[in-house]
Amino acid sequence: MSAKHTSTPDPAKPLNYLRIELTMSLSLQVAWLLVLAIPIASVAWTITHEEVFREPREYCQRQSKRAPRLSTRKFFYLFTCEYCFSHYITLLFLVITRYKLLYQDWRGYLIAFFALVWVANQYMSIFNRLRLDIKHENIEIKAKEEDVKEKQAEPSERKAA
Repeated sequence: MSAKHTSTPDPAKPLNYLRIELTMSLSLQVAWLLVLAIPIASVAWTITHEEVFREPREYCQRQSKRAPRLSTRKFFYLFTCEYCFSHYITLLFLVITRYKLLYQDWRGYLIAFFALVWVANQYMSIFNRLRLDIKHENIEIKAKEEDVKEKQAEPSERKAA
């Protein structure tokens, strides 16, 4: 980060006598993008998938299907879809961090918003695939253990007969 000090007053902002403007290099902006997407993905995934939020999520799922008004159904659906929910978490993180990508004005926020959502959803996809692979491996291990137990039980059954 480099800081630019300007001591000339801005006519649009008369009380702004000393303004410090922080700019990041493109590589630092990309690093922030990759790092900032991690907690966004973590929060969105945890709320929409993990057991700790199961009861509120099930309530939201019921409301998203049974609520009489369309706006109410859509509101509750947001808490059940990691893609949808990641947009709101991203917005929260942008407000907290004031992260901008490529531009230092409103365009930087807009680009950062969509880039963070995209990267966070890529992280969630990778995490989901990893969980599926682990689950598949655990099923294979359990099946092999059962085969070994059956093979060990067969000779002892023959001896007993």
